[in-house]
Amino acid sequence: MDEDLEAMTKEQLIAEAKRLRAGIRAHRDSTGHDLCWHHPDLWGLLPEQVDVRPWVPTWPRFMEGCIRYRAMLDRELADAPRRDERFSGASLEQSKPRKDPADSP
Repeated sequence: MDEDLEAMTKEQLIAEAKRLRAGIRAHRDSTGHDLCWHHPDLWGLLPEQVDVRPWVPTWPRFMEGCIRYRAMLDRELADAPRRDERFSGASLEQSKPRKDPADSP
């Protein structure tokens, strides 16, 4: 699956590592409501292009998962700052094509 790496030069491998790190950092730095969003930009960093269409749980099961995820954040990130912000829809911008994070200065 990763045979393309075998043919890359050292410089190409370094560039690929930087591109992947930039994508991972963008995902890692997600905060607020973006934590509850799927991340096709991250998946798009892989060389194999597949139609990543996740199955979608029913509303009750989906909300159950959101509540469990939020409870986990309370346990594992008990000292993280809290904000009482409503979802603005800004996360929906992720579904639009964006430039490669590695292209940023």
